[in-house]
Amino acid sequence: MTKTPISLRVEDMTVFTRALSQQLGETSPSHLALMNMIARAAGFQNVQHVRSSAASSKRLAKQDTPVIADARSIEKTLKQFDNMGRLRQWPSKRSVQTLSLWALWSTLPASTHLNEPELNERLNAEHLFGDAATLRRAMVSCDLLTRKNDGTDYRRMEKEPPAEAKAVISAIHTRRNGRSGQMMDTGHA
Repeated sequence: MTKTPISLRVEDMTVFTRALSQQLGETSPSHLALMNMIARAAGFQNVQHVRSSAASSKRLAKQDTPVIADARSIEKTLKQFDNMGRLRQWPSKRSVQTLSLWALWSTLPASTHLNEPELNERLNAEHLFGDAATLRRAMVSCDLLTRKNDGTDYRRMEKEPPAEAKAVISAIHTRRNGRSGQMMDTGHA
């Protein structure tokens, strides 16, 4: 039987942490340690990461002007992918790397924990240069993935891609659809 996810929304993490600390009694860790534990359980690196994410969300919500995508960056990034939507090589330019990672991020399942071999399998299907480790590390450093310190559990960070990334994701998605159609035409599944 599958479980139905139960969402939890907390208005103030500090108040929630104090209440939890009182419930734990004398065995409770320090307030900051407990806040960091809660943040990690929610998929963040620490409480500062939670604060930063909340502040970014507020700033984004206040934006009234639409963000215009940089067509040149999108074009440079799309040249890094083959006609089947696979990344050909690791780009040398950081901005192109980041946009390329967004395209790979979009192939990962949302709200799903993956172990390292599962993640490697998914990434290897989406690139041609055979270096899933570089892709994993870069995705973690760009906050597109979270991972446990021992590397046993990876999870896609859910966030809104920037305008350029949305354009790249859309174009690469179209190429990938061609790949799945071609696999069906040749009898592969």
